[in-house]
Amino acid sequence: MPSKRERELARAKYARQQDRRAHRQIRNRFLSIATLGLLIVGTLSFIAYQNSKPAQIVADPSASASALPQTAPISTNAPISGCQEPVQVRADNITFGSATTDLPTASEFALETNCGQIKFAADSKAPTTVGTISWLTNQGFYNNTSCHRLTTQGIFVLQCGDPSGDGTGGPGFSFADENLPAAGPDGNYTYPRGTVAMANSGPNTNGSQFFLVYQDSPLPPKYSVWGKITEGLDILDNVASAGVLDGSTDGLPSQAVVISKASTTP
Repeated sequence: MPSKRERELARAKYARQQDRRAHRQIRNRFLSIATLGLLIVGTLSFIAYQNSKPAQIVADPSASASALPQTAPISTNAPISGCQEPVQVRADNITFGSATTDLPTASEFALETNCGQIKFAADSKAPTTVGTISWLTNQGFYNNTSCHRLTTQGIFVLQCGDPSGDGTGGPGFSFADENLPAAGPDGNYTYPRGTVAMANSGPNTNGSQFFLVYQDSPLPPKYSVWGKITEGLDILDNVASAGVLDGSTDGLPSQAVVISKASTTP
């Protein structure tokens, strides 16, 4: 049987063990709370960082009609050789309830711009598109409007036809696709240099915006082809050589291009 002294020593040892166990429990509980606190602080910091970042616009370079809002309607850079100071672009976006049902015909379109004249022949395989753009032209819809978008990598187009000058404008109605090209093995179609095609924001959403292809450009075959440039490709090359205003490859042209007058030939 243990002596009294041995029993006292055993009780003292047990007390020390219990005390150490209690301290470990308190320490572990503190560490758990501290870890949880750090996780909460880190999460809140990450959320605050994410909320502080500017909204990003991921623009499909395939020229949707509503892509790439800009902060200014035209560039204010000094004109490059071959271009003049552009006329003042108009501030209004004329809209119509619908296009006329009696669409005019056109064989040729001409755009008078501050960088020279661009002409293109109408494609007879796109009669509704040609007729609608011709009707808008006859209403003065394109006069004093800027070409708001230039792309210089992957695809090579100058996009025009938006009176608002920021990629969001249109005539107030839409019409169906036509004369869509056939897809190649990779699902795309190479729109050849000189092609004039409609920009859109999805199937059958054509309005007034169109793009001029100045270099062969692979795109999904979703854009109605309605013309071919016969004069002015050198103008597009010149504008493209100046690049995009912000130094990127897709955005407002560094050289402002303003259509002072658009006209058609029946």
